[in-house]
Amino acid sequence: MATTTFSKKALGVDTPEPAVTPPPANSNNTTSFLKKPKMGSTKSRKRDIPEGLWTKCKKCSTMLYDKDLDENLKVCLQCGFHFTLGARERVHSLVETCSFEEMDAEMTSVDVLQFPAYPKKLADYQTKGAKDAVITGIGRLSHHRVALGVMDFGFLGGSMGSVVGEKLARLIEVGTEKALPVIIISTSGGARMYEGMFSLMQMAKTCAALAYHAKAKLPYISVLTDPTYAGVMASYASVGDLILAEPGAMIGFAGPRVIEATTQSDLPPGFQTAEFLLDHGLIDAIVPRKELKERLAFYLDFMMSGQQRAAATA
Repeated sequence: MATTTFSKKALGVDTPEPAVTPPPANSNNTTSFLKKPKMGSTKSRKRDIPEGLWTKCKKCSTMLYDKDLDENLKVCLQCGFHFTLGARERVHSLVETCSFEEMDAEMTSVDVLQFPAYPKKLADYQTKGAKDAVITGIGRLSHHRVALGVMDFGFLGGSMGSVVGEKLARLIEVGTEKALPVIIISTSGGARMYEGMFSLMQMAKTCAALAYHAKAKLPYISVLTDPTYAGVMASYASVGDLILAEPGAMIGFAGPRVIEATTQSDLPPGFQTAEFLLDHGLIDAIVPRKELKERLAFYLDFMMSGQQRAAATA
């Protein structure tokens, strides 16, 4: 039985009847609704930048083209921030072309203490090209022949193990034998823990070799770069006749956080930076990287003048 429905109508108000659009003839009595179009995402998309083309400065946040950065010896063109420079690059920036004769290039570390995972770490780093954390050899800087050693922070943090100590000791001994000035450019986290006591013995060995070098009245210039810490700073890096540093380099024995936690006191601003240590007399001069070669040649002209006069009168 059909039912009839009634709707109430307010007095004096005409309720408009809804307009009804008949469906198309071929719709089979079904009604189609249009879907709401999806709007694009409002999140901004980061532009993909290929690796190896740009580097962001850690100090001023400027995006630097890698080619320009390399040509400027890894120094920021805007603020002068000094990035880490590889050992090979540093050697090439100091010595004259084709004048460097590397020493003990094939000497490699041995896992004497059978420290877990140490052989694998050595093998992984050696696949990148370097045999250990220092390059030593004889080269010509301006018109001076020098015994040059350059640490490489990219190899196990520039840590000093038996090979590093032995190569530096041999370099110093050759410099003494041939009456050459010694220049060592340091960057290191300290002694290599994987070699235990053997790494600590390198501190005494390198300093002993430098003592014989000083006895021959030959100059030794130590250049400190960011960072230079612990066993390296407590040995050959701090006994130079002339101690130079790059701008902003962090230099010390223990890190600032360790010292602050141990002493339970606030450290002064700029603590352990090259500028702080220059003000307090630990280093002799701060030399920007692009001026280092010229300044080293100038210092050697003065420091080797006595040797040159003695050789001329002999």
